[in-house]
Amino acid sequence: MTTAAQSTRPYTILLVEDSPDQQMLTRRALEDSGVSASLHVVDDGVEALRYLRREGPFADPAASPRPDIILLDLNMPRMDGYAVLRSLKADPALAAIPVTVLTTSNRDADAMECYASGANAFVPKPAEYEKFVQLFQALGLFWARFVKLPPAQP
Repeated sequence: MTTAAQSTRPYTILLVEDSPDQQMLTRRALEDSGVSASLHVVDDGVEALRYLRREGPFADPAASPRPDIILLDLNMPRMDGYAVLRSLKADPALAAIPVTVLTTSNRDADAMECYASGANAFVPKPAEYEKFVQLFQALGLFWARFVKLPPAQP
């Protein structure tokens, strides 16, 4: 039987997360999931938009490839996840990139606002590490094997 990790193609994830602990946890869970993905990390919404628009330190497309999926935290300094979603979905060059909100929030109001702002999924972060690993296995299987992603743009 083929596992999710064996059946997925390599893909690129942009993690927008301000907490170094959550960044490390996400990186470790992704590695432990066996999913083949290149993880790029930025600390807040301002940096996410600079990355996606290839501005400043993110100008080199080889070093800052267009992500296949964005994992977005909600509560960040400078620009929160809601503002990032609205900016992404208003920009024709970026609007097609799938966004999964990955947050500690489990509030219905947050989920409703994220979906209204264009999120493709709203996922509360699991408290248990094993469930976090399972989440990445499921995301890998879904986004890299089953979903037809928009073609990469230069």
